[in-house]
Amino acid sequence: MSIDRRQRGVTLIELIVFIVIVSVGLVGILSVLNLTTRSSADPLIRKQMLAIAEGLLDEVAAQPLTWCDPDDPAAATATSAAGCATPENLGPEAGETRNGAVTPFDNVNDYNGLAGITGGLTGTAFSPGYSAAVTITPTALGIGANTVPAAAALRINVTVSFGNERLTVEGFRTRYAPNALP
Repeated sequence: MSIDRRQRGVTLIELIVFIVIVSVGLVGILSVLNLTTRSSADPLIRKQMLAIAEGLLDEVAAQPLTWCDPDDPAAATATSAAGCATPENLGPEAGETRNGAVTPFDNVNDYNGLAGITGGLTGTAFSPGYSAAVTITPTALGIGANTVPAAAALRINVTVSFGNERLTVEGFRTRYAPNALP
């Protein structure tokens, strides 16, 4: 009586070869997973850095961009810096502070050069280790005849730091309503 090849069982050698092939594949997959897990950055830190940067960018961009300091009597009617008693320049005016109750920042330009920010506008501190800085640069926008001049557009850079990591968010503010006051 002969045994049909379709009815015979798996030999010991075939079983060992199968186990070796599956083991090599499993080791390869597990080593890749281990490597990616070990070298991945902590997403919580990046998310907090991004939330701080976006919040500060929104705070700065929400301020008016006027020719004159908003406290200037000509602020609502000036059509250029020449018509102002106190023209708006990069950086805060004397006595203005970000969280000041009496003289808070009242223009986008006031935030230029602000560094070492460790809390929000309401006085709530960031988590320990986070700090931020803001730089503002006049920047022309557009191409050719459709260019917005540098006098009417500002580039806002907010950089947040945590340890050795840095995250920078960039935005633009244009003088689309030069006499709009808060």
